[in-house]
Amino acid sequence: MKTKLFSATLSVIIQINLPLYAQTISNVETLALSPNSYWDGSTVPYQSSFTTGNAIFPNKNNGYWSEGWAYSNMKDSATAGYTNMYSAAPAIGYNGSANYLIGQNAAIINLNNAAIGKIVSGFYITNGTYAAISMRDGDGFARKFGDTTGTNAAIPQGDYPDWFKLTVHKYFGGILTNDSVEVYLADYRFSDNTQDYILKTWQWVDISSLGNVDSLKFILSSSDMGDFGINTPPFFCMDNFTTADSALGISENNNNLSIALFPNPANSNITVNMENLSTQGASIEIIDANGALVYSSIIYKSPAEISVDMLPTGYYHLKVKGKNFEKNKTFIKN
Repeated sequence: MKTKLFSATLSVIIQINLPLYAQTISNVETLALSPNSYWDGSTVPYQSSFTTGNAIFPNKNNGYWSEGWAYSNMKDSATAGYTNMYSAAPAIGYNGSANYLIGQNAAIINLNNAAIGKIVSGFYITNGTYAAISMRDGDGFARKFGDTTGTNAAIPQGDYPDWFKLTVHKYFGGILTNDSVEVYLADYRFSDNTQDYILKTWQWVDISSLGNVDSLKFILSSSDMGDFGINTPPFFCMDNFTTADSALGISENNNNLSIALFPNPANSNITVNMENLSTQGASIEIIDANGALVYSSIIYKSPAEISVDMLPTGYYHLKVKGKNFEKNKTFIKN
């Protein structure tokens, strides 16, 4: 069983020069912590928040951390259970940094200062140790991913198509919209079990396709559900939350363009079908699970067929950009 995502090495076909905008990174390193410790709001009664960069991270602690965000520099990637709730699976922050964020299900980030109503570029994400080990081994509450014991006897042991997913929703003008970006923190839906993974590295998540936002809501979901909701420990880790601080001209009108991608999963080729593609064309980028650009081109007609035969097996993001729109799709390469 593989527990990491794959990077790819395809050459870029056409270099696309896109405009650069000011960005602000929420640097968790500026939040003071003693070594091997965390902050979860226990020193502040009831509701509070902390701010870094152009983002506000709400927290609620009523004798225990019950909502929102915490931050940590814990480095325990081996101890199972809820007592190790504040450690990241990679044991360090992104790019070797010490501090990182920890979010609960339904956590919200409110934009601040120059970022309000603007584009959010994205962030790095990974599993916490608590969730990662729970999915790998199971525990008294959650089942081991892939395990069919007591689930479906007709499915061979180890083949159950489990998954753990984060969906990012946006608020704009105070209204929660239908726009969202999804990223899998674990995926056992592959026909080949060696492709199954639990994310234990930092992965870049591009959410610029959401357009202009005031705040974001982070919803966790899992294939392992019980009578009281999700059984998988509902926590994730984040670092380098990055706001663009500019409205990039990507408005709600981006919904005028409909994108379809098939087949998914793909073996050698994918077909991208775009309704209402203008004569100005669109750029297409494929980004691997580590955030690396592995393919780019410009197309002027639809449908467009793209060879993915040389891509390693794994999970990919396809980004389609035009003058006044941006759309994201995800696909699996078998």
